[in-house]
Amino acid sequence: MPIYISMLRGINVGAHKRIKMDQLRKSFEALGFEQVKTYIQSGNVVFKTGKSSVSQLSKRIEERILKDFGFSVSVISRTAGEMETMIANNPFLKQRAIDPGKLHVMFLSDAPASAGVKKLADLTAAPDQFHCFDREIYFYLPNGVSQSVLMKRTVDRILAVVTTARNWRTVNALHQMCQDCL
Repeated sequence: MPIYISMLRGINVGAHKRIKMDQLRKSFEALGFEQVKTYIQSGNVVFKTGKSSVSQLSKRIEERILKDFGFSVSVISRTAGEMETMIANNPFLKQRAIDPGKLHVMFLSDAPASAGVKKLADLTAAPDQFHCFDREIYFYLPNGVSQSVLMKRTVDRILAVVTTARNWRTVNALHQMCQDCL
């Protein structure tokens, strides 16, 4: 049975859209998903289910969250294989003097139009850097997220796609959780 990762956008940030992870696991299990595991409180879920497109899975999960919790949440899903490929293709890991603690990945619902990527490039100020590959954007933010001019923008609007970002440690932890499910 295939392994998937779903990442919920904007839950448990501030006082709104609060979901306890045990309740989230129950919602996923109610969808028929197996070996459901969550990672930290920001809505990262690893699970097994029959073969499905990631966009269909995300839609089913969004509908279930609305039903169970009464609010809308965007969900972006990937297969374990896609996550493994994404990690292997991180262009910043090939550069010298890169601090992995300053790496982030923004997961996109769809590949953005080239005009949106160009606009994002125009807004990027040194020392921040990014590389866009299909449905992921790799960020290197040497001064941290809070000091990044780029992260103060609404990247969703710039790219016209739904996004959710994870730091490199979380990305690798989710990948390891997938490996543990094999």
